[in-house]
Amino acid sequence: MYEISTAHITDDYMRDRWAQVKTYALMVLKRNPESLDDDSRPIVWEHARRMMALQAAGIMPIVCPCSASDDTISGISIFNTNVNEARAIMADDPAVRAGIYTVEVHTCRSWPGDALEARVLNGAIRACR
Repeated sequence: MYEISTAHITDDYMRDRWAQVKTYALMVLKRNPESLDDDSRPIVWEHARRMMALQAAGIMPIVCPCSASDDTISGISIFNTNVNEARAIMADDPAVRAGIYTVEVHTCRSWPGDALEARVLNGAIRACR
């Protein structure tokens, strides 16, 4: 278990941080198991290319491909947009249009500047996994 001191997190610090909260859109990407076959691989590849482009543009700064034990959750991402914009962006995704993935989008809040830690591995900088 991690023991983390909270002594430095004062009430004033917390109030200041809460005053900076911003609304984002949290996307949950779900896989349609019936649609995954060899024919879908090129579409999924283009989906991944689009996710990387959205991340590079700052529209979706946090992209977390994942797989759950039930194999339905394919990824979780945070958009730097509102929920409606995120839904519209994902409606144009090639794998969503093809029925390979479905999308749930929820409102979430966080603080501007939050980011995943970068690690140096084998001389390359990668996001933590």
